[in-house]
Amino acid sequence: MGAREGDRIVDEAAVIARVRAGEAEAYAQLVRAHTGLALRAAAALGAGADAEDVVQQAFFKAYCSLRRFRDGAAFRPWLLSIVANETRNTVRTAVRQRTLAGREAALVEAEPLIPDSADPATAALETERRTALLTALESLGEEHRLVVTYRYLLEMDESETAQALGWPRGTVKSRLNRALRKLSRLLPDFEPHRERPGDARMREGSATREGLAGPEDQRSRRGGDEHE
Repeated sequence: MGAREGDRIVDEAAVIARVRAGEAEAYAQLVRAHTGLALRAAAALGAGADAEDVVQQAFFKAYCSLRRFRDGAAFRPWLLSIVANETRNTVRTAVRQRTLAGREAALVEAEPLIPDSADPATAALETERRTALLTALESLGEEHRLVVTYRYLLEMDESETAQALGWPRGTVKSRLNRALRKLSRLLPDFEPHRERPGDARMREGSATREGLAGPEDQRSRRGGDEHE
């Protein structure tokens, strides 16, 4: 499994093996490769101004647990599960509500979802859509909010989402199904993304930008099991 560090692909398995062998400084490669995504995850899950502290603590806990990391597993969803737990603990300890504006600002600051080259009008529309989606997410229960955040805001596939949340894939499908139905009621303009044959690979990137469900989720909505 590999992660991108700048213009370089990091061989995660090789780096983890080096760290386990006593080369602690090699861990910095994993930190650099995943910091942007970890910050986005913490911000999207409500860490707010504490996102950097949450991520720093998550990387420390991951390092301490690295010897228990299962060989062959993906590092990214495993790390994000630690980020999610650390965010939850931080929010509960702080005993305060994160405002939508603060969460939106933290998401943009951590790693913009809209390219710098985007047309200003397009960028404004995408920002409006993302804000509407975040507003709707605030009204969902924690489990539904988490599954939508991982699948679309963090652009993780179904398998990674299941690993990060510690849920069976059937549970991911059913909860995403229910969450998308609720979002459809909350967002009047919410429509499934229609794609042409051969566009499946494009869906993973476009679904987040539009805040819409892909065909896999359409099939789930039509006939998926309701595992709760």
